[in-house]
This record gives sequence, C-alpha cells and structure tokens, in this order.
Amino acid sequence: MKPTAPPPPKRRVEAVALGASAGGIEALFTLLSGLPPTWSLPMVIVLHVPENHESHLPQIFADRLHLPVHEAADKMPLAAGHVYFAPPGYHLSIERDRRFSLSCEPPVHFSRPSIDVLMSSAADAYGRSLAGMLLTGANEDGAEGLQRIQQAGGITAVQDPNEAQISIMPQAAIALHSPDHVLPLRELRALLLQLESAHAH
Repeated sequence: MKPTAPPPPKRRVEAVALGASAGGIEALFTLLSGLPPTWSLPMVIVLHVPENHESHLPQIFADRLHLPVHEAADKMPLAAGHVYFAPPGYHLSIERDRRFSLSCEPPVHFSRPSIDVLMSSAADAYGRSLAGMLLTGANEDGAEGLQRIQQAGGITAVQDPNEAQISIMPQAAIALHSPDHVLPLRELRALLLQLESAHAH
C-alpha cells in the first residue's frame, strides 16, 4: 500500500490516542519532537513497558518536548495541549466525562496497559472527534481499538509498515480494517499538525 499525503481533515478533532510497542520510543520522538508550545490537543499514549518497572517515559519525553507531559492518574481530567502516558501495570481508559480511569483487569494481547483498551474507551468518549495513531510494534494490540475509532467516526492512521522498526502492529491494523491513512512518520507528523491546526481555529 503506497503512502498517501493526508488530505485536510474533514472534522474537528479534540484528542489523539497513540499506541506503540517495540521501537516506539524512537518513533514517538520523531513524531512529537519540536511540536510548538502552543499545541492544543491532548495526546494519550500507551507504550508497552514492563509491568514491574517504574516508568521513566514522562520524564524522558518532558525533556524532549515543549509540552507538559504526565503519567496518567485515576480520575485526572484531560487538559488541552498535554501529553499523557499510561502507567505500567494498569489499563488506561477514558471515561465519558473525559477523565482517566485505571484498572487491573487481565492483560489484552499480553499487554497491560493495552492500546485496545485505551482506544476503545476513547472512541466511546470522543466519537468522531478522536484521532487514533498506531506505530511500530511486535504484537497485534491496537488493531481492534483503531477499528473501534473508525466505527465511531474518528480518524485512523498507522505508520507505514515498510518504515516501522517492527511491522506486526501496523500490519495487524491494516489487515483488520482500512485505516484512513497509512503513512511514514514524517507524514503522520504533518497529519498531526493539520489536525491541531483545524482544532485551534
């Protein structure tokens, strides 16, 4: 499947859900580094990390981004322009009042936090005003969640498997449904900027 340049978004997006696994830190640096401090969309990220380790992701990304970065906490409301990472060992959901919820339910695709859990709950909370992006990874977590976003009318995008460090995750999403965009990281970044520009105006 050839990458296609993203057309202007047809709708106003209010949040972005992102998922990645193996190779995800480097992919997220490429996607997010240098976003402007005026950035207005909340971005919620599930990156598969070992359950029994404290996560340093918020600090690592806070040092690289010009945006506020947090580890998501139970009942924390989503704020405009902030970046949130799921804590290790918990599923992260977004409730309909757009606050986070943490749970210890069984792993999904051997993963807790699970991208599917985040994306499915975000689709219920935001409907057509959500964008979902799935990047490099070594299992199929996220494919069903991205499909839920598409079914709810949101925008779906995956990293071009030919560029991904590990192509299993984006390929699983493409096999399950047809994402709106299949793009290399630099074009996913251009899409992000388009979505944010449409949101800000």
